[in-house]
Amino acid sequence: MNKTALFFATLGGLGRAPFAPGTLASIVALPLAWLILRAGGISMLLALTAAVAGVGIAACDRVARATNNPDPSECVIDELAGQWLACAFAPLSIGGFALAFLVFRTFDILKPWPISASERLVGGLGIVADDLVAGLMGGVLVAGASIAGLV
Repeated sequence: MNKTALFFATLGGLGRAPFAPGTLASIVALPLAWLILRAGGISMLLALTAAVAGVGIAACDRVARATNNPDPSECVIDELAGQWLACAFAPLSIGGFALAFLVFRTFDILKPWPISASERLVGGLGIVADDLVAGLMGGVLVAGASIAGLV
């Protein structure tokens, strides 16, 4: 297996955590998103999300092929990208980020439509796409809550 692809797909091995690696990756994504938003704003976070998604598609595709598993649980770079996308819509506050985390993880775990449909895409694209859709849906809810003054 390509060690570079495995390194990126698992976020340096984080995806091999014995319990809830996807949730752990989302938790790790939060302070990184906070720092990126503080340093460069929403446009920087969105640009880095797109870059991570691109790397994730390629890396996860290689890991999936090497393991003969269409969605290896150790591939968690997709959680980083999805969580960052949800955070891009959140106010820079503890409440905003907590809500972004909760809605993203809920959508990622339950996979309502259209998340479930995007998951059926082939290879690395399907592995990453469902998390991006979950992040976008979560982000829209967080933005609505922010506009309503709830976070």
